[in-house]
Amino acid sequence: MSGAEYVHDGPGRDGARADGVRGGGPGDPGSRRGGADGGGARPERTLTALPPARGRGFARTWWGQAWLKALEDTALDGGQLRRGRGHARQGAVGAVCVRPGRITAVVRDRDRTPYRSDVLLREFTGAEWDRLLEVVADRSGHIAALLDRDMPPQLADDAAAVGVELLPGTGDLEPECGCEAWDHCPHTAALCYQLARLLDKDPFLLLLMRGRAEREVLDELQARSTARAARHVPRAAEDAPPPAPEGVPAREAFAAPGPPPLPAPPPAVAAPGRPPALTGGTDPAGGLDVTALEFLAADAAVRAQRLLAEALAPGHAASPVPAALTVWQDTVRLTAAGPPAPVAARLAAACGRDRTDLARAVRAWQHGGAAALTVLEDEWTPDPEALARARLRLAAAWEDDGPAPRLRAAGNRWTVVGAGLQVRYGRDGRWWPYRKERGRWWPTGPAAADPAAALAMPGADG
Repeated sequence: MSGAEYVHDGPGRDGARADGVRGGGPGDPGSRRGGADGGGARPERTLTALPPARGRGFARTWWGQAWLKALEDTALDGGQLRRGRGHARQGAVGAVCVRPGRITAVVRDRDRTPYRSDVLLREFTGAEWDRLLEVVADRSGHIAALLDRDMPPQLADDAAAVGVELLPGTGDLEPECGCEAWDHCPHTAALCYQLARLLDKDPFLLLLMRGRAEREVLDELQARSTARAARHVPRAAEDAPPPAPEGVPAREAFAAPGPPPLPAPPPAVAAPGRPPALTGGTDPAGGLDVTALEFLAADAAVRAQRLLAEALAPGHAASPVPAALTVWQDTVRLTAAGPPAPVAARLAAACGRDRTDLARAVRAWQHGGAAALTVLEDEWTPDPEALARARLRLAAAWEDDGPAPRLRAAGNRWTVVGAGLQVRYGRDGRWWPYRKERGRWWPTGPAAADPAAALAMPGADG
């Protein structure tokens, strides 16, 4: 467990403090968002300041990324977010105090002025906690995942199904800062980016913000699991005679062999197996394409090796089952695998698309699989909120790198005027680079988190 957990009752906020921190300090309690538990001692955890972050990302887990998405969807000024990322990356965020309804830290500005920064999140009501704990206790895998500091997506889906949104959404992260900004300022943004790193390590911090500490949650889950087990113990009817004892003498029981142990998992396979060669001295039966059959056998071996590796990976049991490929998607996948020329010709002739369409689809698949193929073919118009967020990201992407290129928008596609370059905005919020070749738009690389990075990928500029 990171940080220390303790109960804190202290004075309220008092504006500027004697130690120079503007807006109070991280130990000040209180939350305008309220909660279900009323007064009394409230749990807190204080986590020591993290070292400066390296690289671009702040969250590796899906729930850490969901936390940042709530921030980025809420904030109105992309420039403030960018400066907040810089503060967090440079280690300007001090110790983070996490308690029900609120997180707090002192964040130092570029001139080293310290500001008390808070981000508020609504606590769950007692009824919401009851529904959430029932959902978690209903599946032993959810409890095991939490104990491993993991939060499977299915847990959040199950909670949402009973009306409990575990993760914050747009507008749920409310900022308060000693700099007195009305929106997310660089200080509250830096606090949110830092917390995403902490959430990666311990999702129980999210439950604490929602109102309950780790020990309380685990004790309640244990009590509910015990009660469930007791309810499932069959009871004899009150008027029935006691059942006759069954079993065997103890000597026989001890002499009998126990159940066989479970077999060990199969070992990992370093490389796909080599399929047998089907060509030989005997001519194949009429209509049998031996070359195509050998290619399909080799493809099956590759897929089997990949599926086994995924099955042996930690957390596989909690991973969602991927959607089955359509005939067109599987045709593109097989073509991208590099079949022999006769097989590639058969695939191209049977897919119902012209060769250029198939080539563009194969290029997309090589950059990002089914997701990239969807972006190639899916032309859609973002809703006004998504469109506004996309425009903010576009504006912020070039803020420190000179003037932004002039872009022409059409739906989810932004074209650089006069350059033959384009970025496409996916439904998941990522950006995909494209380049115009022979009068058609061709994908040139994998997805990126911001449009400037997408346009800077190798191949995007020729």
